[in-house]
Amino acid sequence: MFAAYVTTPDPDDPLAALEIGDRPEPSAPEGWTTIAVKAASLNHHDLFSLRGVGLPPERCPMILGCDAAGLDPEGNEVVVHGVIASPGWTGDETLDPKRSLLSEIHQGTFADRVVVPAGNVLPKPEELSWAEASCLGVAWLTAYRMLFVKSGLRPGQTVLVQGASGGVATAAIALGEAAGIRVWVTGRSEAKRAAALELGAHAAFEPGARLPERVDAVLETVGAATWDHSLKSLRPGGTVVVSGATTGPNPPAGLNRIFFLQQSVVGSTMGTRDELAALMSFLVTSGVRPVIGAEIPLAQAKEGFAAMAAGETAGKIVFRMD
Repeated sequence: MFAAYVTTPDPDDPLAALEIGDRPEPSAPEGWTTIAVKAASLNHHDLFSLRGVGLPPERCPMILGCDAAGLDPEGNEVVVHGVIASPGWTGDETLDPKRSLLSEIHQGTFADRVVVPAGNVLPKPEELSWAEASCLGVAWLTAYRMLFVKSGLRPGQTVLVQGASGGVATAAIALGEAAGIRVWVTGRSEAKRAAALELGAHAAFEPGARLPERVDAVLETVGAATWDHSLKSLRPGGTVVVSGATTGPNPPAGLNRIFFLQQSVVGSTMGTRDELAALMSFLVTSGVRPVIGAEIPLAQAKEGFAAMAAGETAGKIVFRMD
């Protein structure tokens, strides 16, 4: 089958590690099922995998991709939940210390077919296109959990979303605005800030800008480049929700500000199967849809990876299995 994969990760030149071509057909063990992939979206996790982050050479070759939408063996339209819990785990799968994402231990979704646990498949709402549904399992689920499970935000309060153009950020803008939360964003370029405003952000600022007032919560996925600004922008008693660090995992601590102003720093990773179901229900009832920055055939996957590596995204990058 046709797939995008990595055989030898390259920390210095990740795009050179991307391979596109034939891979063996998957075989579903007991309790798993095979999904014919229609669309799959690109995440920073995939770029990190090309660098070998969380993917040692002994696990390669590895098909990339964490999320997808497609058809189950009975022809039902489904969405894949990419968090794989360990055998016998019950409860919140994101708390399982042995959990993994597709493409870390098990082959990923950038292929004609992917094998997943039967419990990791949810019905796709007919209101969502293949491309839209393929965006939900990682970026949109992460944003949903950050906003509605971890932040403590209520309608009428204000959130700062750092880095306006990424997949999680664009999802948070759309979801927050639809839920009655005032959404402020930062963006590196005028074009990125304008795109965020068009998506529904209430105000957009340059990175590091002094805000008109302190916010109730900050959604932080950028890391070292924005951490100090996130803490300075947060009101006393507010919450920073952290789900990533694309510019580096070791930001200045700012501990004096955190304890003196009684700020909370909360970690958030992906989301549960039930939260993915709730996210899809919210999209159907609210009319909110993922913004697709680019939709390209899997055969041209290198174009999508290059755009993400250069920071030239304006919404999700989706690969079609033509």
